[in-house]
Amino acid sequence: MYHPQLQTLAATVRFHAEHQPDTAAVVCADRRLTYAELYRGAQQVARALRAGGLARGARVAFLGQESVHYYETLFGCALAEAVLVPINWRLAAGEVGHILADSASELLFVDADLLKLADNARSTMSGPATVVVLDGDDYHRWRAAGNDDGPPPHPATGPDDPIVQLYTSGTTGLPKGVVLAQRSFFAIRDALASAGLDWIDWRPGDRSLIGIPGLHVGGLWWAVQGFNAGVTNVAMPRFDSRAAVELIRDLGVTTACVVPSMLRLILAEPHAAPADFATLRKVVYGGSPISETLLTEAVKGLGCEFAQIYGLTETGNTAVCLPPSDHVPGGPRMRAAGRPYPGVEAKIIDRSGAPVPAGTVGEVCLRSPANMLEYWRRPEATAETLVDGWIHTGDAGYLDEDGYVHIHDRIKDMIIVAGENIYPAEIEHVLAKHAAVADAAVIGVPDDRFGEAVHAFVALRAGHEAGPRDLLEFLRDRIAAFKIPSRFVFVDQVPRNPSGKILRRELRDEQWRGRERKVN
Repeated sequence: MYHPQLQTLAATVRFHAEHQPDTAAVVCADRRLTYAELYRGAQQVARALRAGGLARGARVAFLGQESVHYYETLFGCALAEAVLVPINWRLAAGEVGHILADSASELLFVDADLLKLADNARSTMSGPATVVVLDGDDYHRWRAAGNDDGPPPHPATGPDDPIVQLYTSGTTGLPKGVVLAQRSFFAIRDALASAGLDWIDWRPGDRSLIGIPGLHVGGLWWAVQGFNAGVTNVAMPRFDSRAAVELIRDLGVTTACVVPSMLRLILAEPHAAPADFATLRKVVYGGSPISETLLTEAVKGLGCEFAQIYGLTETGNTAVCLPPSDHVPGGPRMRAAGRPYPGVEAKIIDRSGAPVPAGTVGEVCLRSPANMLEYWRRPEATAETLVDGWIHTGDAGYLDEDGYVHIHDRIKDMIIVAGENIYPAEIEHVLAKHAAVADAAVIGVPDDRFGEAVHAFVALRAGHEAGPRDLLEFLRDRIAAFKIPSRFVFVDQVPRNPSGKILRRELRDEQWRGRERKVN
């Protein structure tokens, strides 16, 4: 199940097509592709990309839900030496337009039911020149250009060549393109194997549930791990807890990757029974902090091993893992994020950049062989985050005496709702455009279902009136639905320091009072 010779995605899909052509590679909705079919489809996509004039390193955008097309496109880009740019279909048109423009994508694949969103996004910028609607007549015509019988593409890419560009929001409100190399999807696998560790492992006959969408680094990384191992990968067009339970039961899913809110929804499914999870042997979770209560319920309710992963898009996904052996209800490690993988280093620094002793809270920094190459076309931002090989995470935490990482708070004010990263500056920027809004501050507050919820504190202009419904309607078409505040609190003024910075901690402390950690 471990194939150390595989170090690129192109090599992965070609190898398994040759050695287990009839094994199901990916199952999604009513579609199923074997490894041979996945490779043939990827070759068609690669040849069509080349026929369309896309050169090495060209950006190819994908705006759609999970589907077999997504993974054909991923491997097609790998074979064509192109770079895939997945776009969150839950974003608003302006946000999608920014990603298309910033990435300079030359081609856009889009689901038919998202075509209006794509058209609205493209109206805000020029290009991409080619838009292909998935499963439509133009898609089949476009793909037909790759039907020749010539030799299969053999790209000259290596571990350090870029393969995907994932957009992550920033404190400025403008998403940045995180460029990940091929090695980001192989380095941790190799590190675990070299150390003989089974924190995240694969066995013959495994069936893997991709709970986190592949447009996120967690879902994409997990999917590629399954493909590297040559197992069957089970995806859903969008996460649905009832469907997840049924897939686990009916397809005999053995391992899965989810965010904590998905775990909660699965455990709450009224029709689920312990027997539905009989084939599960391991669940990997991450994407947002988990409460000890939920983790204990999951360990007892699903009856399998658990592994927690922590990292960022910038670290190529996971850099720290809490292995199954530490998942003991009530045990001393249940509140830790985990410990670094072999070959990964963690340190905690103070405001001056100096390392601090064990148990002292500071900024978490990670050095991993899976770290990003860069922020696309943003050298200054890259230099600020990636310093001498260390990713400065913006998370506040500490290392205990045994080297386990504990996450305590967030330095960069990010809010995580059901695994979705949200930055207050994005929402505040849009709220400020409302004629009645004088000032606004956005924070994350505890939420038992999704980990955190978005709350906005709004100061209105003198002589203007606006209520929560007015602001909801104003935001609805301007930002993604998951970023819209669940509550608006109207205040006389937003607290700021003398230099004009929002005193966000002052607002957050009241909401998080009585909690040991300022994350949920």
